[in-house]
Amino acid sequence: MARILDAPEADRADLVRRLWEPMAGMYHFIPGGVDMATVHRQNSGFDWEKPTDRVRDGLEALVAADAWTRVETALEQGITTLTEANPGMAIPDLTVLLLLGDPENPHFLDEVRGLSAFGGISGYIAITVWPTPQVLDRLEAIAVHELHHNLRYSPGGVVWNPMTVTVGEHVVSEGLADLFAVQLYGEAGYTHFVSDDTRFDDDVLAKVVTGLKVTGMADFAAWVLGDATARQLGGEPVGLPTGAGYAAGTRLVRAYLDATGTTAAAAVHTDAADILRIALSRLRLED
Repeated sequence: MARILDAPEADRADLVRRLWEPMAGMYHFIPGGVDMATVHRQNSGFDWEKPTDRVRDGLEALVAADAWTRVETALEQGITTLTEANPGMAIPDLTVLLLLGDPENPHFLDEVRGLSAFGGISGYIAITVWPTPQVLDRLEAIAVHELHHNLRYSPGGVVWNPMTVTVGEHVVSEGLADLFAVQLYGEAGYTHFVSDDTRFDDDVLAKVVTGLKVTGMADFAAWVLGDATARQLGGEPVGLPTGAGYAAGTRLVRAYLDATGTTAAAAVHTDAADILRIALSRLRLED
């Protein structure tokens, strides 16, 4: 990233593509591939065309926080915890991109509080952050959250079929990933762009439960990330605050874990339908 910021303007776009090149396998399902510079923008990556002192300061903050080493150490700890809970589970070779985000993107900075990450394709984790104190405090938790997703959807785990996957699967996966991070890092494990009001709102939980059987990934943003992100992505709002699916997911998964006495690590491959059946019964809710 420092090389990109220091390079002549004409060279920066190609350097961004080189930065993202190891992640190209994430897009193997797209015929002809994708322009990785466009992917950078779509992932809220820093503006390479007009790098500001603020961006350079953000990069220095990541370096000063020893962010890369901390993420690597957290992933190693997470893998150990998952394999101890699931003996014989295969671990894919992981390619991880830790990316500085764009502080001039108001949705990224203000709505999702400087965090955009994806770990749902086996072997790849992309983490885009703006180094606020809150984000820096949560780096390890952010990393293992995405690790849990990665192992859930790796070979031998849950199959994410874009044609049939439900909001319920997505919500459960976020609840499991957050509670896995909580298992390792305590309260820091909870995704920080979910407000306490949202996290404990019974109406939010009840609303998300009505959408658990919705299929079609175009509609998932509103049910999981909330209306603001849905609008950002061109989707239809459903009347939910930011992070509603995470809030509902943690409550549903917590009910399941309490009922069964298991852990989020051990439940990494548990079918969402089984989790929801037990959780909804325990919470006396119906989907």
